[in-house]
Amino acid sequence: MAVKTTFLDEEFIQILVNYELGDLQKSEPISKGTVQTNFVLHTTKGKFIFRYYENRTKESVLFECNLIKYLKTHNYPCPNVFDDNQGEFVGEHKGKPYAIFEFVEGSHLENPNEDQKNQLIEKVAELHNLTKDYTPVNKQFRWNYNVELCRELAKKEAAKINTPDSKLKLTWFENELAKQEFPESLPKGICHCDFHFSNVLFKDDKFAALIDFDDANYTYLLFDLVGLIESEAWVRDKDDGLNFELAKKAVSEYTKYRQLSNVEQKHLFDVYKLSILFDCIWYFGRGNSKDFFEKRKIDFLNNLGRDKFQNLLF
Repeated sequence: MAVKTTFLDEEFIQILVNYELGDLQKSEPISKGTVQTNFVLHTTKGKFIFRYYENRTKESVLFECNLIKYLKTHNYPCPNVFDDNQGEFVGEHKGKPYAIFEFVEGSHLENPNEDQKNQLIEKVAELHNLTKDYTPVNKQFRWNYNVELCRELAKKEAAKINTPDSKLKLTWFENELAKQEFPESLPKGICHCDFHFSNVLFKDDKFAALIDFDDANYTYLLFDLVGLIESEAWVRDKDDGLNFELAKKAVSEYTKYRQLSNVEQKHLFDVYKLSILFDCIWYFGRGNSKDFFEKRKIDFLNNLGRDKFQNLLF
């Protein structure tokens, strides 16, 4: 159950007084999702999504809301966010921030077809084209995926577990970070960073909206491309590895809409490894320092090397 905080209708009625969204008729909790609390609010003017941020600061939510307003001015398919009667996007209730979003009709597909996958890839490239020159609001209040953050979070996880094995894993982790190369010229912008099927809406077989920008941050634009490659092409079995035929298809589709520079082609390898190391942080206690899933993935890439990886993809 994703609802971590319960709300009475009386509380929603009081909140809606500050908006021009009609009078509450009923509220429904949304069970999907794992982090924030979400409700559908039915009012006399329609349906809206109320999101209560369980673990975000107001400044972090403002990053998200300002990004969404920017995307909507460029007709990007995502739910709009509503401001209140004072022109504020983010409110506070019992010490935590909330925002109210447009309700977008559509459904989540667990098994999208090839055309629907390609539509998602197109919209990811469009997001990157729109945000490569965007100046984020409150960027410093987000976890912006880079080497420094990766190292800092890994140290915290190792200290939290505080075993000899966690210290060995941290040593391996820091050695792998030291091998990576990220030139200053590697393009940055906004990446969504969570293309789980529950965050994509389709209607009548067409892409309707990308939702839930809770993990969005300012990072290397390749980060989302890695996510698309990973979901399509990583084969997890006794011979873990990357299906380069499927990986090339994802890259080829993406580059129809945003061409990759030479520096991006060369350092996609490094961003891929960085994404794996971030996954290692979320599951730092998994396995042991000699054998765990993320290490096997890194070993696979290291055995290929940057140049061979690039040649196989491009």
